[in-house]
Amino acid sequence: MAETPIDAGGYKSQLFEETLTDSIRSIVREQLERLDAEPRPSNYCVTFSEKSVSYCIGLVDMAGSTKIAASLGMEKMSRYYQHFLNLMSKIIVEFDGRVIKNVGDCLLFYFPETSSWQDRKALTRALECSLAMIGMRDFLCSQMKSEGLPCIDYRISMDYGLVIPMRSTESKSTDMIGPAVNMCSKINRCADKNWIVIGGDLHHIVKHLEGFVFKEIEGYSAGFKHAYPVYQITKRAL
Repeated sequence: MAETPIDAGGYKSQLFEETLTDSIRSIVREQLERLDAEPRPSNYCVTFSEKSVSYCIGLVDMAGSTKIAASLGMEKMSRYYQHFLNLMSKIIVEFDGRVIKNVGDCLLFYFPETSSWQDRKALTRALECSLAMIGMRDFLCSQMKSEGLPCIDYRISMDYGLVIPMRSTESKSTDMIGPAVNMCSKINRCADKNWIVIGGDLHHIVKHLEGFVFKEIEGYSAGFKHAYPVYQITKRAL
């Protein structure tokens, strides 16, 4: 990906410039359709921040959990999800991240300190967080086994870019929409089970960080002329 200028609004790649309008339009349309379909009190309201900000966004998603959970009783199913979601949340917080929300069997999260794309320490912590989450799989599976539960597979995806904070009258927590959130979700399926992938925009600003190995894999086709670059990340051997 060619070097691109930085402006006061945060990091912008060529792909970001090409997809911003379409991405925002599709996300807002999905939000509105969901709101129209869901019953809600007449005073329900969603408020968007007047200012956008750039963050490193992450998504950790269980693989094949729907089929597995269907074979468990309600109590075991609850424990199955509880072990996973609680452990992932603790790791995220340990590495200075914050959980935005959980949707079924996945967690969406971000790293507030990465609002400056030049903060190498914050970006390193974000990448280390994803590696720690994968590194805890054996421990997580041992917990599952002790309770007669199946082991868990999961995928992690991360990307960087502009987001718009939002909040509804029914929630005290902050949600986010924007191209970075959308693309992070899209590229998650590009990862093999128990692996991590990052998008081209994040790779553009972390590719020179020490301690990591980045391997380009098949990109995500968003319907444009060129596929969005996706990279697998591992820890560099000492």
